[in-house]
Order: sequence, then structure tokens, then C-alpha cells
Amino acid sequence: MTTITTVGVDADDTLWHCESLFRLSHQRFIDLLAEHGDVDTIEAQLTAVEKRNLRVYGYGAKGFTLSMIETALELTDGRVDTRVIREILAVGREMLTEPIEPLPGVEKALATLSEHYRLILVTKGDLLHQEQKLASSGLGDFFVAVEIVSEKDAGTYRRVFERYGTGAEQAVMAGNSMRSDVLPALEAGCWGALIPYPLVWAHEAAEAPVGHARYAELANIGELPAWVDSLR
Repeated sequence: MTTITTVGVDADDTLWHCESLFRLSHQRFIDLLAEHGDVDTIEAQLTAVEKRNLRVYGYGAKGFTLSMIETALELTDGRVDTRVIREILAVGREMLTEPIEPLPGVEKALATLSEHYRLILVTKGDLLHQEQKLASSGLGDFFVAVEIVSEKDAGTYRRVFERYGTGAEQAVMAGNSMRSDVLPALEAGCWGALIPYPLVWAHEAAEAPVGHARYAELANIGELPAWVDSLR
């Protein structure tokens, strides 16, 4: 018989909107730099700078803002108008202060899960910003622990579920990212559930583990409690 004691849940685009805000900010940036290149050129440069900076700035709005400024400097050979820099900083500030509202079905699903399992929030991003978003969401009381990590890999999941649960083999990890929430969790020995979000950052995309006995793709987070219960 399978025993599940602990459920890990991702935050951004699993509990609340995130990528849609990044996309809007991305488009504003392209509009600001329109006279310095076509859309494809600007997007390619920004993507390259973002990926290059992940190991330095990590994930989140602050790192994205710095990458936008760096991209603007590179595209203009350092001659970017100060007005553009001010606008980029304003975009970043808005991202950091955007109100947080849970996605449909999230509160009910977490309430149901928390009655029978230890709920752990496992998310990447800037520590202060992620803490602010969780506090603003009103969902914090459902979780027995919160882990804000620089990267999600198999070692991260083993450590988290050993610390707060009964090990990875008795844990479920659920989230919208195949690359970060599902594949490394499966590698660690967890059960993994993909909860798709309409928008996916290219860096988080990966092929599904077709046929994996511990993997499932759910239609929405509302299906998560019943799926976890079915594992028993």
C-alpha cells in the first residue's frame, strides 16, 4: 500500500498568476526599445541575457528588471535614454507590488489537502518578494513549512521532504513547471503532478515523462486532493 504523508506545492502560476504579469512587462519593454531593433531581435537578446544572469540574479522580478536594463544597454551600445531606464524601473516596481489573488480552486484544494497531509510550499524566486506574495495571498496558514529555494533539483526535494515529511518516496510535488516541479521531483523519488498554466516560460518547458508510474497531469488544482487520495 502506498503511504503519502506530505504534499509539496509550487507558488507562481500554481497558486497565483505570475507568468502573465511577466509577459505584460516583457511587451512593455519591447515597446520601449522598438526604435533599437525589431521584435525578434529584442526578444532574443532579452532571453539570452535572462538565461545568462540566472546564476547571478536568480529567479524573480528583481532579476528580470536588471536583465531588462542590461539588455537595453547592450542594444543601444550604452546610449539608452535615461527615460527608458526610468520606465524599466517603474515596470519592475509594479511587478513587485502587484496585488496577489489566488487562482480559482486554490483555497478549497489547499484546505482539503491540509486536513490529511503536511503541506509544504516549495518555490523559487527572490526571498523577500515570495514572502510578500504569500502573505498577501492569505494562503500561508495552510502550510506547515515554506521553502524558497534558488533552484529546484532532485537534491532540493530530497532535503525538503526529509526535513518536513517522511522522505521523498512518501511525498507528492505539484506545480505548473515540468522542468522544475515534476521531473526533479520524480528523480528524487516523489510522485509528481503537473497542473498546467496557459503560459509557460521557455526556460521551464520540458518533455513529459510519458508512462512514468508516479506522474500525472491534472486539469486544475481542484483535482489534486482526489488524485493524492487515490494513491493510497
